[in-house]
Amino acid sequence: MKQKNTAESSRLDDAARAGWLYYVAGNTQDEIARKLGVSRQSAQRLVSLAVSERLIKVRLDHPIARCMELSSRLSDKFDLLNCEVVPSDPDVPTSPIGIAQAAAAEMERHFRSPQPKIISFGTGRSLRASVDQLPTMDCPQHRVVSLLGNMMSDGSASAYNVIIRLAERINARHYPMPLPVFARSREELQLLHNQEAVHNILDLIRQADATFVGVGNIGPTAPMTVDGFVTLDEMRALENAGAVGEITSWAYTQDGNLIDGLSNDLVASAPLMAARDKPVYGVAAGEAKVPAIAGALTGKLINCLITNETTAEQLLKH
Repeated sequence: MKQKNTAESSRLDDAARAGWLYYVAGNTQDEIARKLGVSRQSAQRLVSLAVSERLIKVRLDHPIARCMELSSRLSDKFDLLNCEVVPSDPDVPTSPIGIAQAAAAEMERHFRSPQPKIISFGTGRSLRASVDQLPTMDCPQHRVVSLLGNMMSDGSASAYNVIIRLAERINARHYPMPLPVFARSREELQLLHNQEAVHNILDLIRQADATFVGVGNIGPTAPMTVDGFVTLDEMRALENAGAVGEITSWAYTQDGNLIDGLSNDLVASAPLMAARDKPVYGVAAGEAKVPAIAGALTGKLINCLITNETTAEQLLKH
């Protein structure tokens, strides 16, 4: 009987994985067959089974055993409040689709609360993709607040700031940070932070019931470099100082300690501190981000993680 139950569970796992590849990642049945190492007919049957067993709704509704195991191990290793590991597409392990849907589901859970909440948000590609997965909602009881400025140094809007787009989708009061991402000097930074509006926003952030942030890597391909917030020379200086990652533009080491000086002296974002009893979700995946995610977890800069199984496996080995 135990063997039969194990076989049935394994088949449902395969069906859930096939369903995810088909309905979420957009693979054809031929592609699914190749990725799972089965015939096209078997792939078709697995997708059909995922539907008949009600594993597929709008999101994948089946706890794939491997993902659940990885989630449990990561939670134990880093003492996490919450960990969600989604399946990886073998051909596109950095695809944001799965983690974006998982993050959107977690955001939606908070927004469905009838009790008023303050929820703060970072920025970046993963969070932007997550917000795009949210359904339209009516949440006037909540307040959403940005952890960092939404302007480039020339005054143009940052392409991946999410707070205004989020507010449009959920009809909540929103508080964008009216600042550039970096000040030009320490004196300017002090003047910017002395604005009454900024004081109010920083106070809201300190009261936040939940926080969602992206986790950026360090190096020439890092978002801060590609998006023009720091120069290549400034990025090299951060690398030489031991930086492995950044959250809301604050650079930190493999132990999660903030880098002294350099670009950190001019970050206009809300202070980055160790997460305590309130959930701080890191939404990130990809081999290039493993050191950054590991550093954030080690330093308790995040206490919840939403990632994919390939990244989870690499984090456990890191």
